[in-house]
Amino acid sequence: MELILLFLAAILSGFVLMSVELVSFLSFLGPIFDIVGSLAMIIFSLALLFTALKKLFNR
Repeated sequence: MELILLFLAAILSGFVLMSVELVSFLSFLGPIFDIVGSLAMIIFSLALLFTALKKLFNR
């Protein structure tokens, strides 16, 4: 159960990274945060799906 909550928190942090408003001198980091946030959401969503499928088929 703790692992599932950790994956959900990681997906949520990916959403937060994509919606961060940066101050003017850090605005060049915006695309990097978008890429990292997108990758975090994709990777941890797939991990969450894999965990759910594994529990569903009792492996």
